[in-house]
Amino acid sequence: MKLSGTIDFRPKLFEALSQYSMTKLKDDVIAGIVVGIVALPLAIAFGIASGVSPTVGLITAIIGGFLVSFFGGNTVQIGGPTGAFIIIVYNIIAQFGLHGLAIATAMAGVILVLMGLFHLGTVIKFIPYPIIVGFTAGIALTIFSTQINDFFGLSLTNIPGQFIPKWGLYFKSFGNINLPTLAVGLVSLLIIIFTPKISNKLPGALIAIITVTAATYFLSGIDGFAVQTIGDRFGTMSTDIPLPRGFELNMATINLLLPSAFTIAVLGAIESLLSATVADGVTGSRTNSNTELIGQGIANIVVPLFGGIPVTGAIARTMTNITNGGRTPVAGIIHAVVLLLIFVFLMPLINYVPMACLAAVLMVVAYNMSGWRTIIGIFKAPKSDVSVLLVTFFLTVIFDLTIAIEIGLLLAILLFIRRATENIEIKVYSEQLDVAEGTEMQQHEVLNVAKGVSVYEIDGPFFFGVATKFDEIMRATVGGRTPLVRIIRMRKVSFIDATGLHNLEILINSSQNEGIHVVLSGVKDNVRESLEHAGIDRLIGADHICDHITKAVAMANEIAEKSQSQANA
Repeated sequence: MKLSGTIDFRPKLFEALSQYSMTKLKDDVIAGIVVGIVALPLAIAFGIASGVSPTVGLITAIIGGFLVSFFGGNTVQIGGPTGAFIIIVYNIIAQFGLHGLAIATAMAGVILVLMGLFHLGTVIKFIPYPIIVGFTAGIALTIFSTQINDFFGLSLTNIPGQFIPKWGLYFKSFGNINLPTLAVGLVSLLIIIFTPKISNKLPGALIAIITVTAATYFLSGIDGFAVQTIGDRFGTMSTDIPLPRGFELNMATINLLLPSAFTIAVLGAIESLLSATVADGVTGSRTNSNTELIGQGIANIVVPLFGGIPVTGAIARTMTNITNGGRTPVAGIIHAVVLLLIFVFLMPLINYVPMACLAAVLMVVAYNMSGWRTIIGIFKAPKSDVSVLLVTFFLTVIFDLTIAIEIGLLLAILLFIRRATENIEIKVYSEQLDVAEGTEMQQHEVLNVAKGVSVYEIDGPFFFGVATKFDEIMRATVGGRTPLVRIIRMRKVSFIDATGLHNLEILINSSQNEGIHVVLSGVKDNVRESLEHAGIDRLIGADHICDHITKAVAMANEIAEKSQSQANA
C-alpha cells in the first residue's frame, strides 16, 4: 500500500458545474428543497438519540451535508447524521463527554482522508456482506431499544447503557406507561407507515411531526394530557450557528480515543460507499470512491469544530434526492441551505415537537435498517457466513459497536484467508509432466521427469496463508524417497509476500543441507524482483531460476542423472 502518483481527489461538483444548465438547476432546486424537508425530522431525531440536542443534529446536517456535496465523489450523495452512528456517539459521550466526541470525530475524519489518499476506496467494499448486515441489524435493534422510554412515556432516568440491563428495567417499569404519550407515539407511527401508501413523495416523518405536534399543542390544556416535548427536555434552543472552536490534543487523548475514531471512520466509509453504490445503480453514474472518502473525511474534520456529530452518506436521503430529480451535487448544497433557513427562522417551533413522535420516527428508521429479509436470505448461505453474521450482531447488541467492528474485521480477514487458502492448489508431479495442463493450449507437450526429480506447482499467490501448507507438502517425501531435485513451478504465482519468501528461504537452506537442489520455474517479473530483493537468487544461483518449465526440467534431469552416476560410481 503506497501513496501513488497523483492524489485521487476530483470532487464531482466541479465536473458537474462545467456542464451545468438552467434545466439541471431547476431539478436540483426542487430535489434539494424536498430532501431538506425530509432531512429535518431525521437530523433532529438522530441528534437527540445520540445524546446531544436537536440543534447539534441540525448543525451537523447543515455543515456536514454541504461539505459532503461540495467535496464528495458522488453526484447525488446526501450527507448528514445517520442512525448508524447513534450508538457509538452515545457511548463516546457517556465515556468521554462532548469534548471527547469532537476529538474522536476529527480523528475519524483524518483517517478517512488517509484512506482516500492511499486509494483504499475500493478495498473497503470488500468487507463481507454478512458482517455489514450483522452490525447494521445490531444497530437497528439497539436504536429501537433506546426509544422505548420516550415512546411509552416511562419517565425513566439513568437508563443502563447495556442492552440486557436496559430491557430488564423496561420490563419492571411498563406498569408506569403514560397513556397520552403512548397514544401520541402510536398515532405518529401509523402516520409514518401509511403516508407512503397515499403518496411516495410525501415525507411520512415530517407529516407525522407537523400533525401530531399541532394536535398535542391544542390538547395540552386538557387535564391529564401531559406529553413531554423537545422544549420540555432541552429548554429554549439557540438559533445561532456556533463559532468554530478548537480542542486540546495530546498523545494520551489520542491513544484513548483512537479505537472509537477508527470505528467511526470504518462505519462512515462503509455506509457512505454503500449509499454511493446504490445511487450509482439507479443513476448510472460512477462514484470516485477515493474522492468520496476524502470528502467524508473533510466533513468530519470540520463539523466537530462547530460542535457537530459524525457525518456520512445517508441512503434514504440520497434516494429521496434521486427520485425527486437531483442529479448533481448542487441539490445536496441546496438541501443544506434549506435546513439552514429552517434553523434560523423556524427553530422555536421545534420546541413543541413531542418526544414520543421522534421516538416513532426512530423506530421506523430502526425497522428499515434491520434488513430482516436480507438476514433470512443469508441464513440459506454457508454456515460460515451465518456464523459471522450472528457473531457481529450479538457483539453489537450485547457489547458495543467498537468491539463488533474490530472483531468483525478480524473475522473478515480470517474468512478471506481461509477461503483463499482453500482455493489455492499445490500439485505434485513425478515421472511425466504435461506442459499444456491448466492452459488453453491445444498442443500438448509431455516432459519426462527423471527419477529423483519432484515437481511442485503453486496455483495462486504465495502469501502467508499458503506458506505453511506449501511447506508441509514440500517436506513430505514422494514414494518414501527423498528427491535429488525439487522444481517449484511458479507460473501461476502472481505475488509472494514476506512469509512466503521466508518459508522459501528456509526450504532452500534445509534442502541444500540435505543435498537437494532447488530449481524455480516460470517466475513472473514482479515475483523475480521480490526474490532478488530477498537474496533468493544468490542463495540458489541465478541460473536455477528459469523462465519456463522446459528449461527447469532439463536442468533438473541433468542434475539428477549426474548425482545418480556419481552415486553408482
